[in-house]
Amino acid sequence: MKILCYTSFTFSYLNRARVLFQTLRQHRPDWELAALITDKPPEGFVFDPASEPFDRLVWASDLGIPNFQSWLFKHDVVEVCTAVKGPFLHQACDWGFDAVIYMDPDTAALSTLEPLEQWLSEHDILLTPHLIDPNDDHAAILDNDLSASRTGIFNLGFVAIRTTGEGARFARWWNDRLLNYCYDDMPNGLFVDQRWCDHVPALFDNVKIIRDPGYNVASWNLSTRKVSVEKDGRILVNGAPLRFWHFTKLGAVGDSMTKRYAGQNYPVYEIWSWYRRLVTAATDPAIPERWWAFGAYDDGRPIAKQDRVLYRERTDLQQAFPNPFASGRGSFQEWLEHEGA
Repeated sequence: MKILCYTSFTFSYLNRARVLFQTLRQHRPDWELAALITDKPPEGFVFDPASEPFDRLVWASDLGIPNFQSWLFKHDVVEVCTAVKGPFLHQACDWGFDAVIYMDPDTAALSTLEPLEQWLSEHDILLTPHLIDPNDDHAAILDNDLSASRTGIFNLGFVAIRTTGEGARFARWWNDRLLNYCYDDMPNGLFVDQRWCDHVPALFDNVKIIRDPGYNVASWNLSTRKVSVEKDGRILVNGAPLRFWHFTKLGAVGDSMTKRYAGQNYPVYEIWSWYRRLVTAATDPAIPERWWAFGAYDDGRPIAKQDRVLYRERTDLQQAFPNPFASGRGSFQEWLEHEGA
C-alpha cells in the first residue's frame, strides 16, 4: 500500500515536526512524509528542505485557497494550522497514493504502525476517540469526559483515509467544512476540526473507530491507560503495544495533566523525558519562541484575536480590505484605529 503521511505546523513547531518525521522514518521507512507549513521562515533562520527529515514540502499558500490573504487573516495560528489540513487531504487524494494519514506535529511513533495499513485495507476512514474507557473518578470525568464532550469525541491529531470511496468523500466534505468553519468557538458548537468529526459515523460508511489503547496515548486518557515496559524493552499500554504518543502541550500544562493522571506510573515520565530530549536536540535557536509570520500586521504590531473575529464576521470589511495584514494609509489596521474603536 502506497501511503502519504503529513503534518501541519509553523516554524515554532518545526522541532516537534522533525521528531515526528524522524520516528516515522524509523518505524515506517516506506511511507512518504510531507510537511504542510503555514508560515514564512524568520529572519536569520536558513530553511533547507533538502536537509529536513521529510520528502515533500507544501506551503499552505500553494493550496489554491481563494482569497488566501483574507482567508488566512480570519484564523489564529491554531485555527489555520488545523484548517489547512482539509484542503491538503482533499487534494492529496489525486496524488497517486492508496491512503493518506494525518498526525499532529507533537506526536511520536514508538513502534511499527503496520496495523494501520491492515485497517486501511479494510476500512475507508480511521479515527481515534479521546476516550476508549469510561472514567469513574469525579475529577477525571470533569477533566476528560466532559472536555471531550465540549471539544469533540475524536482526537483529530490523527486521521487516516483511503483515497477512494468513502475516504475521498470524507476528504471533500472535510475540505469544505474546514475552509469555512474551522474556528475555536465552542459557544457556537465549533472547536476547530474536531466537533465536525462527531458526525462522521453518522455521515459515512466503512468507518473504523480505533479502540486499541496503544494509539494516540495522551494526557487526556492516561487515567485509564497503564503504561509498562517489558524485559525485552517493548512498551505496552494496557497490555497492547504502544504505537504512538501525542505529547500535547509540552510544558507546564502538559506536565500538570500528565502528573495528575500518570501518578506513580513511572514509565510515562521516562517517555516524556525521552521526547523532551529529542525536541531539544531538534530545536534551532534561530527560530524565536512562538514565531508565526502571520501573527502581526506588516508594521509588526500583533494582531488581536478580536481583530480577526471582526474581520471574518464582516463581509464588507473583507471586500474593502483584501489584504488585511497591510499597515498604513487605507489599511484595515488604520480603519480599526479610527472607525472600529
